[in-house]
Amino acid sequence: MRILIADDETVSRTILERTIKSWGHEAVSAADGLLAWEVLQRDDAPKLAILDWMMPGLEGPAVCRLARDLRRTVPTYTILLTAKDNPDDIVAGLESGADDYVTKPFNRAELQSRIRVGERVVGLQMGLADRVRELEESLARVRVLQGLLPVCAWCKRIRNDQDYWQSVEEYMVEVTDCKITHGICPACLERESRGEISG
Repeated sequence: MRILIADDETVSRTILERTIKSWGHEAVSAADGLLAWEVLQRDDAPKLAILDWMMPGLEGPAVCRLARDLRRTVPTYTILLTAKDNPDDIVAGLESGADDYVTKPFNRAELQSRIRVGERVVGLQMGLADRVRELEESLARVRVLQGLLPVCAWCKRIRNDQDYWQSVEEYMVEVTDCKITHGICPACLERESRGEISG
């Protein structure tokens, strides 16, 4: 997983980067809050961010608030990292939109566990987003089927959205998940037996 690390202290940031990489993650670094915010606005922004509370430009809680306001389908999971351990500070950090909170100096095992929680949450959100997308696509197909279909009065072909005329079978396969099978209805079978239908 790509993880954003934002800390203005070079030594702290380097230690955190090395730790993250030793666990098999890719670290994306930012030396202050403004740079962290720039990274989080990108389309390919990391899904998890570890943000120091005290940074120039924008502090960690402010970055959390801005990230939450992006209203993405899968929001960035944010962990605040700070020396502040007062309960009021923890509440303020979480109310700013942070998903978790780790105190400095961080305990490696604790941080790794919290990152794993973040990975699980991100995975669940991505799965949910995929399901929502599938449902929206299915609903769109249902709406197409409930609307008016332009059918040729002579050949019975259907005009699709690209103004292309296609057979009923082609159209149904394109807009639904159904598979087409062929048979002969009783009326046509009777007409064929009387020789009214030519092969």
